[in-house]
This record gives sequence, structure tokens and C-alpha cells, in this order.
Amino acid sequence: MKFSIERGELLKAVGQAQSVVERRNTIPILANVLIEAEGDTVSMRSTDLDIEALNKAPAKVERAGATTVSAVTLHEIVRKLSDGSLVTLTDDGASGRLTVDAGRSNFSLATLPKEDFPVMAATEYTANFSAPAPVLRRLFDKSKFAISTEETRYYLNGVYMHVSPAEDGNVLRCVATDGHRLARIDADLPDGAASMPGVIVPRKTVGELRKLLDDDDATIAVSVNETKVRFATQSITLTSKVIDGTFPDYARVIPTGNVKRLEVDAAEFAKAVDRVSTVSSERSRAVKMALDEDRLVLSVNAPDSGAAQEELAVAYGDDRLEIGFNAKYLLEIASQVDRENAVFMFNSSGDPTLMREGNDQSAVYVVMPMRV
Repeated sequence: MKFSIERGELLKAVGQAQSVVERRNTIPILANVLIEAEGDTVSMRSTDLDIEALNKAPAKVERAGATTVSAVTLHEIVRKLSDGSLVTLTDDGASGRLTVDAGRSNFSLATLPKEDFPVMAATEYTANFSAPAPVLRRLFDKSKFAISTEETRYYLNGVYMHVSPAEDGNVLRCVATDGHRLARIDADLPDGAASMPGVIVPRKTVGELRKLLDDDDATIAVSVNETKVRFATQSITLTSKVIDGTFPDYARVIPTGNVKRLEVDAAEFAKAVDRVSTVSSERSRAVKMALDEDRLVLSVNAPDSGAAQEELAVAYGDDRLEIGFNAKYLLEIASQVDRENAVFMFNSSGDPTLMREGNDQSAVYVVMPMRV
């Protein structure tokens, strides 16, 4: 195998590959990337047995072939090469080495047989549809902060993507929750998605998927069945197993009877919460919200470190209310708001609070209060 490729193209392809491989694994081949050169294309495949990433890049192939080499080492080498340089990779098969040449730099890397590389089995998908990258980016970016990291409740360790009925017909919905907060984001249902089974996309896959969604003009081909989900652009294909579990009935958690309405400038609110929480003890990080007519007082009282208070002008016309929240949760929810105003709907100091972005019904957040 021998091919030449522009350093930027190689860095992009091997960058995704090295982020999929597990740093600590007991199977040496899983630390490697499978490099296949044929025609005028080079493909880089990597896997941790749950996720498989396949990246394709244009290259000048002199001799077709395939080999596997350490993904992390190759990425580090390419990252440190000069911008715009032409990189030549050569594998003669007999020596068990891959040589990397760029200008005056030369590297020789140990390889493992391509036959040992585990390729994820191809499967039939029950639903295939396409969605613009910005639509999928919004669905996953706005929900992923609420993914649980608690391994015992493994079915919460991802984003639940499914088709759900809404006021104006079915929508494509992403939901994540960790029991303390919940995010529910809707988008118009793409053609071909109606038959999609609901799947829980794992946290790591959501992180890897983000790299496909940066290009605003890209269209992502999505394929789903009961056990796998695949996201693909022309150059990148990400295939992942889904979490084998049942996502809880999240609709029961979303309050419907909250009538006390607070409207506040989202950016100002986030900054104020951030400021007052500076003095709170790291463990509880509790912030108290005291609401009176058109007035919100945020306060923190941490006996061991101090106290803080800040007042904000808001739109609020209901009974006086005092309620406490974990500052981190409030900040994460406030940072999701793209519109100018955040709308909070309260019931009492002990009940879950609902938050929306202005009048937008397609993004709903729920946060549980704390005793303060």
C-alpha cells in the first residue's frame, strides 16, 4: 500500500478515528485504525466494539492495500506536521511497518494484520431518513446536558430519540434526563422517519456525532433499527449500538398545572446565577430565588464561605414564592436558551419547575427544586 494525502485531509480523518478508540483496552487491535487505500480514496475505520467510525478522504493512491496502525500515535504525528504538507504513507506488508513521510520528517510505525480488525456487521435498518445538520445539532446539543452519568441507571446514559405525537402531528423528539433535570426537544418529522423505533443513543455516540454536525449545509442520512443507529455524510459514517433498555415514561415528570409565570432575560439571568453562586459551597451549590411582583432576588448563603445576593427586574405577577435550585442545573438550562427570554413556570417550592424559551413550545426543560 502506498498513497499521498494532504495533511489537513489526513488529520480530519484520523482525528475522528482516534477519538473513538478506547485509551485503555486489553485487545491491542482496538487501539488501531484500519487504513484502506483504493482508487482515489483512503478510508480510516476505528471501533470500540460499540461504535464504529468510517472516514473517507481523497488521496493519490499509487498502490492499493490495507493495514492497521495505532490511531493515537498516527494522530499525534499528523497533528505535529507542518500545515499544508503532503504526507506519504507506505506499507510493504513484509516488514510489519508503516512509514510516514512528510518533507524531511520520517516515521516508521508498527502495524497489526488487517484481518484481525473487527468490522461491525452490516444490518438492515427499519427506517431511513435524512435531516439537515442544524436540525439534528439542535436536537442533541440542547438535550445532552441532562444525560445521566450514573452507571446503575444505564438506560438514562443517553438521548432517547423517537417519534412522538404533538399538537400539530408527529414530531422527531429527543429526550434526556438524570432524575434531577429533563430536556425535551422537538423537530419536524422528516420524510421516512415515521416508522422509526425509539432508540437510546449512548452518551459517547452523541459526542462523536457532534463532529458530523458542524457543517450547516450538510445533510445527514440517518438509519435506525432496534439495535443500531447510523449517521452518515458523504465522507463520514458513524454506526453505533443503542442502549438496550427501556427509557422511562418522561411525560409523567413534565408538570402541566404550573401557573406562576416568570419571564426573565436569559443571558442576564445566567450571569447573575453565576455571580451569586461563586460563594456557595461546591457540594450543594444551592441558589435561592425569591419572587415578588416584577422582582427576582437571587441569593446564596454559605455559612463557611459567605453570602451573596443580586436583584433582577423581571416579569412576574403571581403570589410571592421562594424556591431553591442547584446552581449548576440552573446555569445549564439557562445556557440552552437561544432566544432573548426564558420563561419559568412554577407551582410551589417543592414541585418541579418548567422552563421554556420564550413562546417556543418545541424545547421544554424541567428542573427539580432543592431545599434552601
